[in-house]
Amino acid sequence: MKRIIKYTKRLFFLFILTMGCIVISNYIVKQTAKSKTFNTVSKLEKHKVGLVLGAVKTLSNGRINLYYKYRVDAAVALYKANKIDYILVSGDNGRKTYDEPSTFKDDLIKQGIPESKIYLDYAGFRTLDSVVRAKEIFGLTSFIVISQEFHNQRAIYLAKHHDINAVGFNAKDITGRYGLKTRLREYIAKTKAVVDIIFNVKPKFLGEKIKIV
Repeated sequence: MKRIIKYTKRLFFLFILTMGCIVISNYIVKQTAKSKTFNTVSKLEKHKVGLVLGAVKTLSNGRINLYYKYRVDAAVALYKANKIDYILVSGDNGRKTYDEPSTFKDDLIKQGIPESKIYLDYAGFRTLDSVVRAKEIFGLTSFIVISQEFHNQRAIYLAKHHDINAVGFNAKDITGRYGLKTRLREYIAKTKAVVDIIFNVKPKFLGEKIKIV
């Protein structure tokens, strides 16, 4: 019985410690991004590049992923308002049958963005990779991150710790059950972002530099 009580106390302590780390990490990330994310195009200063963070286009049920759709819409809105000159799409292309950046490019072109104004980063496997590669590969030290607010907060936190001046334009968010599931996962993602900074985690790949003209 004493052994059971002992293990129960340890598990309880571990639970409290884990929850504390999650709460503190999320607070740090949100505070870092405070006043750096915007919902209105007119409130943003012009930047050379908008960095669109990748997402899958189609869900397993065959429906369009609204996170994807709203990011495309946000990028188009910024470009057409002359707030950015170029769009850099960073996403996962880890398999031959899966290509987030090219899918975004096709839909951006359909909405009137010139192909010459779109650059693709095929190694944006994680937000960390997308942000750091924007600097190390594409030479950017300032840009507008384009995603939902919770995602922009994390990207801005990562950018700050890599000496990048980033602000975020918040694409339309999603409510309901699907949105709730994403928000719950985001608590872990923000915690992971803080851990990555503490341990100086690097992108999976770097490579040759690409100049955005």
